[in-house]
Amino acid sequence: MNDNIFKRNELLAQKVIKGLASRNMTGYYAASAEEAKKIALDLIPEGSSISMGGGMSVHEIGLVEALKEGNYNFIDRDKAEDKRAAMLAAYDADFFLSGCNAMTEDGVLVNIDGNANRVSAIAQGPKKVIFIVGMNKVCDDVDGAMKRARNVAAPINAQRFGLDTPCAKTGSCMNCKSPDTICCQFLITRFSRHEGRIHVILVNDSLGF
Repeated sequence: MNDNIFKRNELLAQKVIKGLASRNMTGYYAASAEEAKKIALDLIPEGSSISMGGGMSVHEIGLVEALKEGNYNFIDRDKAEDKRAAMLAAYDADFFLSGCNAMTEDGVLVNIDGNANRVSAIAQGPKKVIFIVGMNKVCDDVDGAMKRARNVAAPINAQRFGLDTPCAKTGSCMNCKSPDTICCQFLITRFSRHEGRIHVILVNDSLGF
């Protein structure tokens, strides 16, 4: 990576971390995906129960593989016979892992969901939530974060899942009410009432969508 980009990301991350702290959330900066994985594993004691949404960023840093191979109770929704039971188990898990569709420079997190299992677990339930966020997700403000979530993350995810939505065909949000829409719930996390619950690991990389 270009040294100038690296320095810019490091400086911007420190601004985001200060914003998160002002919102009762904890931020970290990782210079690489490997470092991000180490920070996450340091936060999760062995024996913990862990669930997650469909966050690609969590997979991309190798965290899911490390948890499956380690001494953890990883609730694997994809392999569960009863997927609803696996999703409900997330609300009583010690840790919930997630990517983030977008966030602001002053620490506001923006996420869009179709089934709401991810955004509802972020909002309430699991004892702790760990976000893995590439620096490509950081936007100027909430308006920019919402635009990124709707016009970048949502169309790519709709295409990835093979959904029949207008954005999958046009590449940008059409504010649709399609039966396949994944823009059913919008969660803006601007403050955490519970200190120590939400942890955000910013990664000097382009992760997820």
